[in-house]
Amino acid sequence: MEHYETAEKLQANINRVFVGKKDVVENLLICLLAGGHALLEDVPGVGKTTLALLLARSMSCSFGRIQFTPDTLPGDVAGVSVYDMKTGEFRYQPGAVMNQVLLADEINRTAPKTQASLLEAMAEGQVTVDGTVYPLPRPFFVIATQNPIEFLGTYPLPEAQMDRFMMRLNIGYPDREQEIKMAAEFLKGNTAQKAEAVCRAEDILTLQKDVADITVKESLLGYMEDIIQATRLEERFVLGASPRAMLALLRASQAKAFLQKRDYVKPDDVKAVAMQVLGHRLTLSAEARIQKESVEKILKSLILKVKIPV
Repeated sequence: MEHYETAEKLQANINRVFVGKKDVVENLLICLLAGGHALLEDVPGVGKTTLALLLARSMSCSFGRIQFTPDTLPGDVAGVSVYDMKTGEFRYQPGAVMNQVLLADEINRTAPKTQASLLEAMAEGQVTVDGTVYPLPRPFFVIATQNPIEFLGTYPLPEAQMDRFMMRLNIGYPDREQEIKMAAEFLKGNTAQKAEAVCRAEDILTLQKDVADITVKESLLGYMEDIIQATRLEERFVLGASPRAMLALLRASQAKAFLQKRDYVKPDDVKAVAMQVLGHRLTLSAEARIQKESVEKILKSLILKVKIPV
């Protein structure tokens, strides 16, 4: 656990500006260290963009932001081939995706074709433009946002796209003390734009390797599989968790254990991340929707029913 101090510094640096949401910051770091991508689903103005910029600056990583609208094209995301009059050849003009931290703002406001342009980047760490494959910089971390309230003129993310996100996180409004403290920090000039870097991109790659080396016993793998199977057998879900969800749960549990300064995974680590990892991958049946059931409630009860390994 020799590199844990780097993760601790990174967490503290973000919490200094992004006041009162330590659990959200921790889950975002879990997502990053586990090599996944995050979907921030919340109302406007709670700091989704600020959090993404703050993370990029704290890691000294390149930051790209693309505001999705109905007329955003796949080329705006992945890049395009441009004809160079001087050389008489086509050259690659990089899109927003050629950054280490990419904020895909209001992802559900753009057409499915443009949404799909992110799929290859998120799954394989590369983009293909006119038959040529371009590797993305590492680490590569997508933070997408969407407003869960306003649906006019939006295109809901298909299941395949939702499955690409390791976690869905809700920031929520701060409480009274937190909001006053946030305003006080703002008056002092402690903003995301002025955040100092506490580590480099290479350090994040090292941390990701450390997380991948965290020990997971076979009994814990069985415990995770039991949770996954429970979602598939639940009649109120039309769609249960996928094999990709199992791998995401595994990696997120390793990252949680790492942030707890342990070199092995416990059942508590799995339970701590299961809601964020699985919730957005499950689809309620028509009958369950009519009865106003919630995915979160059903999932919570399923996790409680699964036998914990000794």
